[in-house]
Amino acid sequence: MTFLLGVDEAGRGPLAGPVAVGVVAVPEGFDVAAEFPGVADSKKLIEKKREALFEMLERRAEKGDVQFTVEYGEVVEIDAQGIAIAIRAAVARAVQALVEGQTFQSNCGRSDLPQHSNYEILLDGALHAPAEYRQKTIIGGDATVPLISLASIAAKVSRDRRMVKLAETYPVYGFEQHKGYGTKAHYVALHRYGLCAIHRATFIHFDNGS
Repeated sequence: MTFLLGVDEAGRGPLAGPVAVGVVAVPEGFDVAAEFPGVADSKKLIEKKREALFEMLERRAEKGDVQFTVEYGEVVEIDAQGIAIAIRAAVARAVQALVEGQTFQSNCGRSDLPQHSNYEILLDGALHAPAEYRQKTIIGGDATVPLISLASIAAKVSRDRRMVKLAETYPVYGFEQHKGYGTKAHYVALHRYGLCAIHRATFIHFDNGS
């Protein structure tokens, strides 16, 4: 049996917090659009719909016919190595976690995941998996391939929840509202309080009047 993996990231552009990579794995022939009604690019969905689809994904993962994982590129990695390298490393960890470590529940009973040659990995935009995996990068895949859309939702919801949690530790920045993006309120807080431990120092510049 062949398995498909969808891959997408969330949080490439914020001034604070990690970048998240979501990977969702399904058996070939699994109709993602039918099983997850309304699935679409996470950026085009309201928060309530993203949350509902993510909770559906969690239930299906418990059942065993779908698997997913979310890996993070942390701020220290982003500042030290750059966002592209941090994302690439997170993609590699996430893909490996599913291919090497998970099992599926099928109509024939529970079975180990197959070898690398039995996988096809579908990635959004400019993302790439490690070279040993069979893969295809699809420009705009988060909007056109439901499996990648579902991965984008996993990444987005997981990252948003983490930023809300981090807001409890750093309450003056409003992370629960803007999730680390460069809003006007975020820049006001930066001018007033400076950077905290989860800010991406290499992303923040004040020479443009912000």
